[in-house]
Amino acid sequence: MSAKRDYYEVLGVARDADPGTIKRAYRKAAMRFHPDRNQGDAEAEERFKEAAEAFEVLNDGEKRQLYDRFGHEGPTRAGFSGFSGSEEIFNHFGDLFGDLFGNLGFGRRGGQGPQRGGDIKVQLEISMLDVVTGANRDVVVPRRETCATCSGQGAKPGTTAESCRHCGGRGQVMHQQGFFTLQTTCPVCRGEGRVVTDPCGDCGGTGTVQRETTLTVNVPPGVDDGQTLRIQGRGQAGPRGGPPGNLYVVLRLKPDPRFVRDEYDIHSKVEISMFQAALGCTATVDTLEGTDEVQIKPSTQAGEIILRRSQGIPVLGERGRGDHHVHVEVTIPEDLSKEEAELLRQMAEARNEHVTPPKTGFFSGLRKRRRG
Repeated sequence: MSAKRDYYEVLGVARDADPGTIKRAYRKAAMRFHPDRNQGDAEAEERFKEAAEAFEVLNDGEKRQLYDRFGHEGPTRAGFSGFSGSEEIFNHFGDLFGDLFGNLGFGRRGGQGPQRGGDIKVQLEISMLDVVTGANRDVVVPRRETCATCSGQGAKPGTTAESCRHCGGRGQVMHQQGFFTLQTTCPVCRGEGRVVTDPCGDCGGTGTVQRETTLTVNVPPGVDDGQTLRIQGRGQAGPRGGPPGNLYVVLRLKPDPRFVRDEYDIHSKVEISMFQAALGCTATVDTLEGTDEVQIKPSTQAGEIILRRSQGIPVLGERGRGDHHVHVEVTIPEDLSKEEAELLRQMAEARNEHVTPPKTGFFSGLRKRRRG
């Protein structure tokens, strides 16, 4: 299959299908095309891989939104790049479905031998400036790394692990129950297929040690709060010297009260006085890079928007930027002097506009009438 099919078509679900429907559809496809059920059928294995990739995207809310909007290129924005092979699919979805396949007699691949390590998810706080320019940010990752003393084997240097006698080194034991052959994890070696009799002193026989690692993460311009970056091979170390899992960095955008983001556009406000609004002026506004000046034309009304084109958020993975919308707020002075009030009154009268008479004159006239 040269071109990727639509993920909804792959699973046979509608575009508004709920997560439960998507999961059931994937189970059905996985059971049908599982390679252990279709020995030597390359087409079935490809269909199995295709269904797994479709489920990985549609089962993740963020990736699904990106796919619905941008197609197959969208999920790469959340760090997903598909699967490199069948082994990665089994490792990735084995924990999701447990022993779904193994318990029915056409088991998960793996058992003994090196296995892929688990994934790690951490959060990273970024600023609005990071979103605009991109940035390299350090993140502390607690992870289990391959023990250097025993090279991940778990056995004391100079010794080796013994094959489990209970399961014959398979890591699984078989039970016949009616029509089905049930396959369960060996209770002695816990699926390892081997038993360490003389464990490594540094890792206690696990083959991994816990450490905190500081990694530098490249944050591309245009990201948004909640988006995820995938760093391949920076997750947990794999059991028995297997390859490490992946690191998923969830980005958290630090709120900036000056701006409101709308996809790649931003909105902010600028306050000017009624005099500046009437006569025009040059006003200083906050921008994503600092401050800048905008021209306020005469007779500007409250609520008008000044558009600064291509001064918004960079478009993720593409050229160009959104726009900056500056909303004008006109303020009325609250501390007018008598002279200023009189000038405004004269202007109003010249325009035949009714205004409230000065309070001092009103009370003064009232007192005179009472004396008379």
